Amino acid sequence: MQQLAQVAERVAATTKKGEKVALVAEHLRALAPEDAARAALFLSGRPFPAWEETTLNVGGALLWRALQQISGKSDAELAAAYRRYGDLGAAARDLVEEEAAKQPTLALEYVERRLREIARASGTAKVPLVIDLLRRATPLETKYLIKIMTGEMRIGLKESLVEEAIAHAYGAAVKDVQRANMLVGDISATLALAARGALAEARMRLFHPIGFMLASPAENAEDAFRYFEPAQVEDKYDGIRAQAHCGSVEGSAAPLVRLFSRTLDDVSQAFPELLPPLKCFQDVILDGEIVAWKAAERAGVTEGRALPFSELQKRLGRKRVTRELLEDVPVAYLVFDVLYAEGQLALDRPLRERATLLDRIFRETKIATVAEVEDAQGRLAFEPAVGSKAGARAPTQIIRAPIARADSAKHLDALFEAARARGNEGLMIKDVESAYQPGRRGKSWLKLKRELATLDVVVTAVEYGHGKRNKVLSDHTFAVRDGERLLNVGKAYSGLTDAEIAELTEWFLAHTLEDRGHLRLVEPQVVLEVAFNAVMKSDRHESGYALRFPRIVRLRPDKKPAEIDTLARVEEVYRSQE
Repeated sequence: MQQLAQVAERVAATTKKGEKVALVAEHLRALAPEDAARAALFLSGRPFPAWEETTLNVGGALLWRALQQISGKSDAELAAAYRRYGDLGAAARDLVEEEAAKQPTLALEYVERRLREIARASGTAKVPLVIDLLRRATPLETKYLIKIMTGEMRIGLKESLVEEAIAHAYGAAVKDVQRANMLVGDISATLALAARGALAEARMRLFHPIGFMLASPAENAEDAFRYFEPAQVEDKYDGIRAQAHCGSVEGSAAPLVRLFSRTLDDVSQAFPELLPPLKCFQDVILDGEIVAWKAAERAGVTEGRALPFSELQKRLGRKRVTRELLEDVPVAYLVFDVLYAEGQLALDRPLRERATLLDRIFRETKIATVAEVEDAQGRLAFEPAVGSKAGARAPTQIIRAPIARADSAKHLDALFEAARARGNEGLMIKDVESAYQPGRRGKSWLKLKRELATLDVVVTAVEYGHGKRNKVLSDHTFAVRDGERLLNVGKAYSGLTDAEIAELTEWFLAHTLEDRGHLRLVEPQVVLEVAFNAVMKSDRHESGYALRFPRIVRLRPDKKPAEIDTLARVEEVYRSQE
């Protein structure tokens, strides 16, 4: 473990990508394949392979408590150390300097085993296990054990660079390593394949998410139409991106379904009514958007439209979804791409072929409604709603997202206005010849949308940033006016230059009303103009609202705090979304 930590320090000390890759490759070559596999996993910032559902469930508060017990330091001393680095692992190295082990004894296999024991433990039982592991570590090992446990290495080493290092270490092509890792969802297993020259043996493992292909913004229809012709056009929905894995696993006769968000988190339990109908699909990976949905019957045909994100927000972040909530906020899964089907990855096929394949999958799949599943299998495991009415809920919607073709910028403008009239954000414009590029944002997919009006707000609190910004106050909480009161509506991290952040940091330090360690309440004098994607109802702030994806447009030194926007203006923007 000490050698891995030393390599990580050297990787963090250089900004050159080639040097980082070379350092990791040299370290991997020097280890036995079993330890090299563990090192690749840990250097990627993961305690466990990506495909596994195992989680440590060890948060900052638990680690803080463990460090207090090991070091004997006070809250104030811990907070001061954290402020010096903006990183708990780096702070821990200083805090345990006197109490830590003087000689390294931790083997990677031992660390792996202890991390799994911590994952299996529940609640407070985790604390003594974490403390025992950290007490056996040197100060440098402590730093990186905490980084691995939090999943935040912050040494400028993404998993993609570890893939390159594996290729260099074992004489493989980078693209072959990348493809194998995407298929198996396990950088350690990928290394094991590379070490024995067997990358071609990698096979797709369902139920671990593939990186999502992302879109770049287009300024207007003319700008979008310059990139490719013809173009496939879809509505841009205001929901959450979701990848559906549908199929079976070895040893299980029943089909399984998992839904993964854009952050690659499993969000299946947030949308339990989507799982039964998705079980009708056999061994596929679908890409689409989950939206709040209003269905209606018209002339015997079920129609519907997506509702604002603020409605879907009511469904997010809940550990338990009641039947009442299912009825109040029904959802639909609008599918626009297929990544895997018929035992083959479809990523390298052009979009026009994937679209044809997806059309055929929908034609050949009889999608059951929730009512049909309940009839066949008994009641689903939902919490009953008080006073709920049988049959009040519309059938679950699994929908092939409609597509169109645009032959001119004028046609694209017309499609855009029609999408806005349906309550959607705008358009997605896609190159029909494009392959699916996991995790990449290129010009093969473009998004065309209209921003909401910006708001002028005042900064009420600031926090130290992370990584290169750990010594500056770069995270800004901001508010609008409600009479004489200031009510927070969001927090923004991006949009200012390094020079502006440095200048503001000096001002905030001199105008702090209350120092809470990492957070400072400041005099409400700095006015910002912020843009955002939507306004949501939220109990996170006293205002009752939160801006979705806020970003700073510019400083407004020309405006006084008394001139900022009001809560009434926020409410007006919220209503306009409807």
